[in-house]
Amino acid sequence: MSSPHDFDFFHGEWEVANRRLTDFLQPGSGWEEFEGTSRCWPLFHGAANVDEIDMPHLGSKGLTLRLFDRETEQWSLNWSSSRTGKLFPPVTGQFEDGRGEFYGDDTHDGKDVGVRFVWSGVSASGARWEQAFSVDDGASWVTNWTMDFTRPEAA
Repeated sequence: MSSPHDFDFFHGEWEVANRRLTDFLQPGSGWEEFEGTSRCWPLFHGAANVDEIDMPHLGSKGLTLRLFDRETEQWSLNWSSSRTGKLFPPVTGQFEDGRGEFYGDDTHDGKDVGVRFVWSGVSASGARWEQAFSVDDGASWVTNWTMDFTRPEAA
């Protein structure tokens, strides 16, 4: 089950290899790749954290606020972009057997989409995050963004 310390691995500095579809809903639209850097710090004795990712290629930064709900034992992940300064709807979920899955609802290009974040490959020196959208209530998913995190000293 999830705990307030599931994201302890993420605290600190990271180098980030981004790979994302040029059209988030079209699997054949082609991928763009770019580098970034990220820094995460804990709050609430580990039951919350904030990270900021710098993506010079996009000319923007992103921020994630993660909060652990002690009653439901689930995390909410709340994303914001420096382009808008607004919070996107959260995704919620938990870690099980070293894999975190988080789901929510949003809109993209005027279409209602299901959103899935997956954290996997978690270690002291690396981790992988994936974003996928669904337009058919989760019957199928289009993975449209991946981030591979590596500690600067391990790169």
